[in-house]
Amino acid sequence: MKQLYLRNIAVIAHVDHGKTTLTDQMLYQSGMFRTEDLDKLAGGQHNLIMDTGDLERERGITITSKNCSVRYDGSDGNEYKINLIDTPGHADFGGEVERVLKMADGCLLVVDSFEGPMPQTRFVLEKALSHGLKPVVVINKIDKPNARPDDVINEVFDLLSDLEAPDDCLDFPVVFASAKDGWATTNGDRLGEDHPRDVRELFETIIHEVRPPAVSAMEGIEDEPLQMMVTTIIYSEYVGRIAVGRVEAGTIKSGTPVTVVKRVDSEHKNQRVLQVQQFEGLTRTDVENAIAGDICAVTGLDGIDIGDTIACAENPLALDAVMIDEPTLTMTFRVNDSPFAGQDGKFVTSRQVWDRLQRELQSNVALRVEPGDSPEQFQVSGRGLMHLGVLVETMRREGYELSVGKPRVIYKKINDKVHEPIEQLVVDCPSECQSDVMSLVANRRAEIIKMDPKPGAGDYIHIEFTIPARGLIGLRTRMLTATQGRAIMHHTLLKYEPLRGEVPKRPLGVMVATDTGQVTPYSLDRLFDRGNFFVQPGDKIYEGQIVGEHCKDNDITVNLVINKKHSNVRAAGSDDETKVKPARILSLEASMEYIEEDELVEVTPEHVRMRKYLLSESIRRREARKGKASK
Repeated sequence: MKQLYLRNIAVIAHVDHGKTTLTDQMLYQSGMFRTEDLDKLAGGQHNLIMDTGDLERERGITITSKNCSVRYDGSDGNEYKINLIDTPGHADFGGEVERVLKMADGCLLVVDSFEGPMPQTRFVLEKALSHGLKPVVVINKIDKPNARPDDVINEVFDLLSDLEAPDDCLDFPVVFASAKDGWATTNGDRLGEDHPRDVRELFETIIHEVRPPAVSAMEGIEDEPLQMMVTTIIYSEYVGRIAVGRVEAGTIKSGTPVTVVKRVDSEHKNQRVLQVQQFEGLTRTDVENAIAGDICAVTGLDGIDIGDTIACAENPLALDAVMIDEPTLTMTFRVNDSPFAGQDGKFVTSRQVWDRLQRELQSNVALRVEPGDSPEQFQVSGRGLMHLGVLVETMRREGYELSVGKPRVIYKKINDKVHEPIEQLVVDCPSECQSDVMSLVANRRAEIIKMDPKPGAGDYIHIEFTIPARGLIGLRTRMLTATQGRAIMHHTLLKYEPLRGEVPKRPLGVMVATDTGQVTPYSLDRLFDRGNFFVQPGDKIYEGQIVGEHCKDNDITVNLVINKKHSNVRAAGSDDETKVKPARILSLEASMEYIEEDELVEVTPEHVRMRKYLLSESIRRREARKGKASK
C-alpha cells in the first residue's frame, strides 16, 4: 500500500471517556468482526475487545497500549489502511501513552460531552502536541441527557490555548459521537433518529484531517537507509520477542540483515530479520516488506528492547530515544518471610522475584527497579499507586509471594533545594459534602485553584486543587468515606516545587495479633468496642499480623485465638449474645495506602495481609526504646 493511503492515529483521552469503546466500534464497523464475535473475543464479559487482559476487563480500564488496523473504502474510491493505537486513560499508565505517540501522525482526542477536559486530558494532549500531532476532537457520549457539547468545545479550545498549541491545532475538526451506540457525525444539528447509525463520518474526518506519512518532506524516504524505532515488545512462545514499531525511513524486508542499535549503550548487533508482519484488525499477517510510515512487527531479533533502533546493516543510524517522564513513587519489594510464607505461592525466592521484575522492565518503560538495602529486597519505582498495584496484582496471579512496603514519594534536588511532585487534583462532590472535602484536602497541604458549580450535574461542585503527591496516598479511601461514596476524584502530575510541609499520617492506630492460630467469634466479641477488624471468624492469623483498626491513635496488641472456657455452669442463651462486626476487607491497593513505615503488605496468590515489619512485640518495644535513646 502506498504511503498516501496510510493513516497512523493514536486514540487518547481521560480515563472512562470512551477511547476503547470507540476503537472497538471502528474495528467492528470496518467489517473486521461479526456481532457474535465480540462477546467471544472479549471473554463473554463485555464488548471491549481491545481490553484483552484479565485486570483490564475486571477494572474496566485500559492498562497497556495496543495496536490494530482497519481497512476503509473512502468516498473518493480509494482503500485506506488506518493504524489505530489505543492508549490508557489513567495517569498512572502515562508511560504507555508516551512510548507509542511516536508511531502516530495524528490523534483522536476523545472528550466526554458532560465532563469536558479532565486532568489526564491535559496530560495526553500535551504529550501529543510535543510530538507535533494535530488533534481531531471527538465529543463522545453526546446522547447523555446532560450533555453540553458547545461548552466542552470551548473548554478544549481554552486547554489548547493554555498549552500554547500551534495555530493549525486551534482550528481543530470536531466529531460528535456515541461510541456505545456506534455512531458519529460532524454536524451537531443532525443528532436525530434519522442519522445513520455508523461511524463513517469519523473515518472520513480521519482521512481528510490526519496527514499521511507521505507528506512532501517524506517523498522518497522509503529509498533511504532503514530506521525503525521499537516502541512495543510482544512475547511469543514460538518465536520469542516480537518488536513492534513504525518504519521511519527505508523499507524493512523479511530475511534481510539489519543492525540493532541499543538505546542504553549504543551497542551495535548484527542480526537477520526472520519475518515482517503487518496488523490486520487485531491479528498480524506475514508480508514481504513494510514501507516507511507503516507500523509493523518484526520477529527473529534476539535481545531487542523498547527504544532500540532497527537500522540498515550497511549504514546503521540510531533514532532519538523516546523520552519517558521519571517515576514519582517508590516502594520496597521484598521476600515474604511471614510464618505463612510458601503456603500459597510457587515463586517465593528473591532470585525469582528479581527475575520477574527484570522481565517487567522489558515492556513497562515507566518502571524502575534497583537493588535494595539487602539481597532480599528491591526498590521499585513507578508513576503512581495504581501503576505499582497492577504490577503486584499481576505477580500475585502468576503465583508469586512477596511483601511490599509503604509507598514513598521520590524527591528531586533543584537549585540545592528539595522539591516534591505536585499533582493537579479535581474533585466533583455534592455541595453538602463540600466542607468535608475542603477540610480533608486542606490538611494535606493542598491549595485550591478554582471552585464552580458543575454544569448540568444538579447540586454537584467542581473543585480543582494542587496537592503534593504524598498527600494523595490514602486520600481516596478517606474521600469516599467522608462523602458516602459520592465524590469523584482524578489527579495527574503537574510540576515539582519546594516541600510544602508535613502531611498528616494515619489518624488511628492498629490492632496487632499476639498469637498464631484461628480467629474465634469469642475473641472478636471480647474486643467488640476496640475498633473495626480486618479478619473474621475462621481466618488463620499469626503473631505480628495487623488484624484491625484501633478506635484510638495508638497501636495495641490483641489475642484473637482465645476460645471460651467450658464449665458445668451455663447461663441460658449466653452464647447467642456473641457480637461480631462484619470484617472490613481491604483491597490490595487500599492495603498499600493504609500501612505506615513500620508495616508491610504480605501478598500471596490466595491472601492479602497487613503485618508489622518486626513480628515480635518484644523486639518492636526494644527497637522503639533504641530509637528514643538515639534521639
